[in-house]
Amino acid sequence: MTRTLVSIATYNEIENIPSLLAEIFSCAPAVDVLVIDDNSPDGTGRWLADRAQADARLRVLHRPAKLGLGTATLAGMQFAIAQGYDLVVNMDADFSHHPRYLPQLIDGMTSRDSGDVDVVIGSRYVPGGIRRHFMSRGVNLYARLLLGLSTRDCSGAFRCYRVARLAQVDLGSMVSVGYSFFEEILWRLKRLGCRFAETPIHFADRVQGASKINRQEAWNAVRIIFRLGFQGWRERWHLAPAPRL
Repeated sequence: MTRTLVSIATYNEIENIPSLLAEIFSCAPAVDVLVIDDNSPDGTGRWLADRAQADARLRVLHRPAKLGLGTATLAGMQFAIAQGYDLVVNMDADFSHHPRYLPQLIDGMTSRDSGDVDVVIGSRYVPGGIRRHFMSRGVNLYARLLLGLSTRDCSGAFRCYRVARLAQVDLGSMVSVGYSFFEEILWRLKRLGCRFAETPIHFADRVQGASKINRQEAWNAVRIIFRLGFQGWRERWHLAPAPRL
């Protein structure tokens, strides 16, 4: 049986996480779940610790402070590699990524038409997906141009990865700690020759809790994508090192 881990980063998600876990185990009862909690002051971590004692499918990684979405996602990948999982699915904790899509993400890793792929992206930008905001479309176009990515949705976090391919990435060299992590990991996997696929999802804005993204996070993502793109050009044309912005 394919061993699959669902990785979720939390910070102040006590309003969402109990019902989210129930939906995950209803839609995909064979998966395990790892929640990476950044010392949520609303008690998310404490609730998870109690729940984990009663459900062997749930693991919790307690971190001392809010250390960034990118580093939390990286921690989930490293856990999946260390524990020998076959697949790892990353998803948000606020129901913007609904668990009902988990089966099609996991099944999409083996396509009857094109064979196995290494990443399946829950995409807002393929037929059947829902476009969220003009800004997200702009960031995706920017990433596709600078990083040479062919996927339509480069910034969405709802993805299934083949763990053996993640293990080939030098995860210690990742520079993103925030939202640019999702473009950067695709860029690094692309350089290894990984194959990508996309499956449509409906992205829903959160109902409970507050969004974690802000203007500074968005600017950091733009800056890091530029540096990675410049690095790729430098390696191709033997140019000077990428500037630090």
